Amino acid sequence: MEQIAKKQSLDDHDPEESLWEGGYSPKAMIGSWIGLSLLSIVLLVAAGFIEQFTFGIALIVIVVLWILVGLNYAAKRLGVQYELTSQRFIHRTGILTRRTDRIEVIDISDVSYEQGPIQRMFKVGSISIISTDKSDPKLELVGINNVGEVAGLIDDIRRAERRRRSIHIEQN
Repeated sequence: MEQIAKKQSLDDHDPEESLWEGGYSPKAMIGSWIGLSLLSIVLLVAAGFIEQFTFGIALIVIVVLWILVGLNYAAKRLGVQYELTSQRFIHRTGILTRRTDRIEVIDISDVSYEQGPIQRMFKVGSISIISTDKSDPKLELVGINNVGEVAGLIDDIRRAERRRRSIHIEQN
């Protein structure tokens, strides 16, 4: 009898479907790329005017800076992935070791997003998710492409799941 009840409770749930997948967008680093390009030009010009600062030193500094920024980009791009399903938000982090956290959509209390001036031009930004989840009460999604649409989708799914389960939760 107990097995029949368990099977029926599993059958009562709607199938979970993937609605959005994403990660760190290359457009989120455009400000860094522009700043580093300008700094590279300044260093090359400075090498022409300052005797102790040769072109060789300038090139070494420029190459090291570009490598560091490239490694930072690779870590962000490869190390973080997100997935929104009809019932959960899944957050995966790590390159060599992988950690996966799941937040039930119904546990999400608030969704907001933020964009700087350059980010607005390229439709990227950061999404803040506040939830009642113990492991990730506040989750920051950085460098999200089409940030307004994604934040709206997360909020719409949250509201739909609460209506589906007939739950309204007020947070103080």
